[in-house]
Amino acid sequence: MLEADQFRLGLYVHWPFCEKRCPYCDFNVHELDPDQPTDQARWAAALSAELRHFAPLAQGRRLTSIFFGGGTPSLMAPETVEAVIDTARREIGFLNNIEITLEANPTSADADRFAGYRAAGVNRLSLGIQSLRPDALLALGRQHSVDEALAALELARSAFDNLSFDLMYARPRQDREDWAAELDQALALRPDHISLYQLTIEPNTIFEQLARKGIIRPKEDDETADFYHWTRQHLSAASFAGYEVSNHAAAPTFESAHNRLYWAYQDYIGIGPGAHGRLTSDGAKTAARQHRAPSVWLDQVEAQGHATVTHENLSAEDRLAEALPFGLRLTEGLPLAHFEALAPGLLSAGKIEALRAEGYLMARDDDWLQVSDEGRPVIDALARYLQS
Repeated sequence: MLEADQFRLGLYVHWPFCEKRCPYCDFNVHELDPDQPTDQARWAAALSAELRHFAPLAQGRRLTSIFFGGGTPSLMAPETVEAVIDTARREIGFLNNIEITLEANPTSADADRFAGYRAAGVNRLSLGIQSLRPDALLALGRQHSVDEALAALELARSAFDNLSFDLMYARPRQDREDWAAELDQALALRPDHISLYQLTIEPNTIFEQLARKGIIRPKEDDETADFYHWTRQHLSAASFAGYEVSNHAAAPTFESAHNRLYWAYQDYIGIGPGAHGRLTSDGAKTAARQHRAPSVWLDQVEAQGHATVTHENLSAEDRLAEALPFGLRLTEGLPLAHFEALAPGLLSAGKIEALRAEGYLMARDDDWLQVSDEGRPVIDALARYLQS
């Protein structure tokens, strides 16, 4: 691990509930029962309790970022968010420039909460718009309309100085011309940060079932690669630097500090159902995972202060397998010393040179690992090759 990064620490808070599961989603998400309102006070207390359990493992470090993910974190009451932030500040402490992000859906009900989140301490909002086309929103199973998305963006801009939103592209039947128009429409909305994700068919999702039956036809790899390269070039021409495979910022100050923490394989605490954490202590990297089922998680946290189901030291092979796919996603790459510190002697110089010769890695110098434009669509395959 990079020496300067050993002291960086993030917090991930998982809110597992959605009003409805999207057909492409494979996250730990649970649909809310409309007849059983969420006990926000109980959840606030449990999340705070699990955070207090992990706080001693910070070992004097202060938090550089907090990320409320899900699920749909904008279903959390602002008071619940505030309780977690206050506990984190009290039990661990913040750096002065801490980034606190909350993911939100652009429905009217969620947008009403934006000012409350800002007052609670959130300073960065990430809106899951996914598309600016009505037919695409319907196909993706989203619960908001284009008009609601635009209204939510306007409300969010009034509350936050750091605003990001997501779009999904390379959708079935989507053509390049329509995507170009949609992307230009998105850029005209002046986001500070934009995340552009290609639609992938994940196992055990509704979309996988539909694809297997031939009801939807995902794009072929060559076509998605063409979409990716064109999109990255278009964003670059619009002065939206692609600092990572899927993420673009209007300026370096708007890059996601929390996601950069993941990509550089730095430490973070994970709380909430199914949350993962990675912490370094005495030179060992440990992996923790919390129970996935919300009801079981609640019961265990209330009984013992946490719901950890696994907590183990990661081997050098494990660390390399996790760090490579993340680190290769960064546009500027990472020094080889970063990976060597995590997994001494496991990276093959011969394989690195072979990938450089094939044009998948940049040949900038011998002590740096950086993926080329040609290599970005196949990063996972490159990582598997390098660790084999």
